[in-house]
Amino acid sequence: MSVTFPAGIRAAGVAAGIKGEGELDLSFVGFADGMVHSGAAVFTQSAAAAAPVQVSRSHLASTNGHLRGVLLSSGNANALTGDAGSIAAQLMARSCADQLGGDEREYLVCSTGLIGIAFPQDRIRPGVERIVEELGTDSRAGERAAHAIRTTDTFAKQAEAAGVGFRVGGMAKGAAMIAPNMATMLCVLTTDATLSPRRAQDALGWVVDQTFNRITIDGCTSTNDTVVLLASEVGAEPGPDFEERLLEVAAKLAYAIVSDAEGGSRVGRVRVVGGLNVAEAERAARGIANSLLVKCSMLGSDPYWGRVLAEVGAALPMIEMSQVSVAYQGIRVCEDGVDAAARLSLAQRRTLDRRMNDREIVIEVDLGRGSATVEVLTADIGHGYLEENRGTS
Repeated sequence: MSVTFPAGIRAAGVAAGIKGEGELDLSFVGFADGMVHSGAAVFTQSAAAAAPVQVSRSHLASTNGHLRGVLLSSGNANALTGDAGSIAAQLMARSCADQLGGDEREYLVCSTGLIGIAFPQDRIRPGVERIVEELGTDSRAGERAAHAIRTTDTFAKQAEAAGVGFRVGGMAKGAAMIAPNMATMLCVLTTDATLSPRRAQDALGWVVDQTFNRITIDGCTSTNDTVVLLASEVGAEPGPDFEERLLEVAAKLAYAIVSDAEGGSRVGRVRVVGGLNVAEAERAARGIANSLLVKCSMLGSDPYWGRVLAEVGAALPMIEMSQVSVAYQGIRVCEDGVDAAARLSLAQRRTLDRRMNDREIVIEVDLGRGSATVEVLTADIGHGYLEENRGTS
């Protein structure tokens, strides 16, 4: 049931004419009682942050995490659009306040789509009026909301999990321009747990670092990244398993984003173990995951460990290569910094050849220096990505 899985959450997705041709392109997620409850958000770190990001940051700060909902549009990023873009983003929030009540600062706004193109302001108010007519708490409402934030996504990304006395739901979009910090993606997470704004923000920040900040498709950071958490406070204050269930939902959505990579055919699970510390392991994992050469090897089903070690060396200049090993699909192809293919049995070779055609490729690098482990998700890169992005898209 996506974002409407928790109690006290309502949603809608409508066609406002931003994309044209009757496609769903305006989405709302908020509280069923229409009142103010706890919320939190994490935004892109880009200096080119879009107008909706700037407006939402200001709103979140001014209300100290007390929100009524979030309005999301797709088809136009409203990024790098000057004063007109700021006016459009503010109009999105004001239209929600006019139609749904409260102060416009109690609403966050998000947009995704083409960068640098004027936002069609005349579609906002009529679109919000349709949102009001369509709001619901059922699974259909949640699904339409998830579909309305898609751009090049091939499917609506939704997830849910149940904890002790609470539920968590979520929806996300993203298929390219994905790289920390964060990844082009929008995400709304919902819960019926009772949370203080402080706990909501702390939990969301921790979860984003473990999930959305550890995925990369093309190494390109977005102007519009936003992850929002809304807590309807229908239930009691949850125990420590709340953060675990929130992490579970975010991890499912993060994986769905990478699995839907533009032009991609495989998910790469880059796992670095044996680091002196998490920072070191993460630098190595990110270097491998962002490497175009490693991505090309994945596309070609080639366990080319040399490209992997080249990225490790670039990320960690002080590393001793004679301590490093690499395995593809659980089979070690490099040991102590040199080729280990000669040590493989015929059965191992056949297994590796077969499993390199799997939908998911696991690349594990052992730095041989400590106990720190980090995993980053990536995707291969294929002709479809080039076709999609060689023009304005």
